Amino acid sequence: MAGKIEARLKELGIELPAPPAPVASYVPTVTSGNLVHVSGQVTLGRNGLEYVGKVGENISLDDGKAAARLCAINVIAQVKAACSGDLDRVRRCVKVTVFVNAVPDFTQHPEVANGASDLFQAVFGEAGRHARAAVGAGSLPRGVACEVEAIFEIA
Repeated sequence: MAGKIEARLKELGIELPAPPAPVASYVPTVTSGNLVHVSGQVTLGRNGLEYVGKVGENISLDDGKAAARLCAINVIAQVKAACSGDLDRVRRCVKVTVFVNAVPDFTQHPEVANGASDLFQAVFGEAGRHARAAVGAGSLPRGVACEVEAIFEIA
């Protein structure tokens, strides 16, 4: 029987991918005590990298938000793997950091980051509300528009 969070994902029309494998010398998650630290997840979709470019140049604000949402879906896939497939173990999304590959004069990083934050809240409800940083970056791995890392408390 699917758990509460799996049912919510289905209701939202979200199918989690297999957790993306690391592309360098790191692990996708580290669990320490009851905290799962998720390494930065990029815009890897069904057909490879999506949303490649700079927000404010060739990526619109709306596409930047969609990029952050896609990163958040990959974060949830990593959390699911760290929880042995049981997302109902998530007690809280504690902290989210969103990196935005943007032109130097771009100032709407928080709006881009809302793509991830809104998804975590939609999926986990009140437990999806979190502390956050939205940071501009001159470049990101593979030229993607966004990268999201997060910390979750689990049971």
